[in-house]
Amino acid sequence: MDLKVQIEISDELADDVIKSTGMLDLASGEIRNVEYDGYDVEKLGVPAQRPDYEFTSGLLTNEGKDVEFGINVEPLSNTYSITPSELLELKVRAAKLFAGIAPSTLAEAPGSKSAAKPAAKKAARKTAGAKARPGTGDKRSSLH
Repeated sequence: MDLKVQIEISDELADDVIKSTGMLDLASGEIRNVEYDGYDVEKLGVPAQRPDYEFTSGLLTNEGKDVEFGINVEPLSNTYSITPSELLELKVRAAKLFAGIAPSTLAEAPGSKSAAKPAAKKAARKTAGAKARPGTGDKRSSLH
């Protein structure tokens, strides 16, 4: 499956922000096809190699909603990527914001054994402390 989304990239310098766009591969976390807006990389160099470079962030936008995330830059090769943990967090936050999906829903597939566990545990807790009342067949405990 080829899942790539367009993102906005901001290379933060001490007194300036260099904007660009790129394609984030949601499977690997690699960011390709980075195109700078009004910044000549051939003339000025890679932003991450500049002495006033501070950090890089990304922005994923969908229908007016934004999710911001950190981006790693390898200055020598000018490659952008996000870590696997950041990628997972981005997917969860984006699903929650864009689709209104609860993060716990993403971790468990419907009908899976792990999805059934919380309900089974809850039922087990309800009956675990119950004791039969003598002569009634009732499993609830009596305080008298």
